[in-house]
Amino acid sequence: MTDAIFAGSIPKFYETHLVPLIFEPYAPDLARRLASNAPRRVLELAAGTGVATRALASILPATSSIIATDLNAPMLEQAKAIDIARPVEWRQGDAMQLPFEDGTFDAVVCQFGVMFFPDKPLAFSETRRVLAEGGVFVFNVWDRIEENEFADMVTTALTRRYPDDPPRFLARVPHGYFDCRAIERDLANGGFARPPRIDTVAARSRAASASVPAMAYCQGTPLRNEIEARDPSGLGAATDVAAEAIAQRFGRGAVDAKIQAHVVMIER
Repeated sequence: MTDAIFAGSIPKFYETHLVPLIFEPYAPDLARRLASNAPRRVLELAAGTGVATRALASILPATSSIIATDLNAPMLEQAKAIDIARPVEWRQGDAMQLPFEDGTFDAVVCQFGVMFFPDKPLAFSETRRVLAEGGVFVFNVWDRIEENEFADMVTTALTRRYPDDPPRFLARVPHGYFDCRAIERDLANGGFARPPRIDTVAARSRAASASVPAMAYCQGTPLRNEIEARDPSGLGAATDVAAEAIAQRFGRGAVDAKIQAHVVMIER
């Protein structure tokens, strides 16, 4: 299963193309929500190349310590190469089996990583275990793909290119965990007794041209693995098809599309 593999050239494309396109608009929002609790000990799950980590480092009180984890070591290596406002402890770690003692953290945060957890109630149970009593878990997930226009356009374009076996990574994983009732149920099954607060937050995704989101999604995510599995030499052509579809919809110059996510906050 390649849905959670971010390796090879993906981390660099992810940071240079996908981060400014869709992740930077949400990182300050997540950090501000967490900062209102003034946590002293913070754990980040699925930190990726560190976009939310950098927002946390710039907003949280100086007394807050941050440990940022990710399953994929190449993503953390990319994160370490980028300047950050304060020292952060980077650790490879699996959200399904966290290497920390019970009650270690005042807050756990995860930006757009929960969708990749293969057993979400188990991951939520691990999160609850490492949270101190009264600690807070804050995370966000993408809304359905139809509410996220560039991702929807790329998926539709690739469906036309590969009609017999369309690559569905974007719809299946990043945009596959949008049902708020399912999120509430999984949190409860993970041991969280209190109801979560869930806010739906729309933002804008902007780029200098249609080729930027096409490159971001096709070459900066595991969608690349699906494309190359179907056509080992077709990555460039598939990216061009996606770019042309976006250009036809949003224009040949700068492009601007809707993105939308759910932001979840729950106390232990």
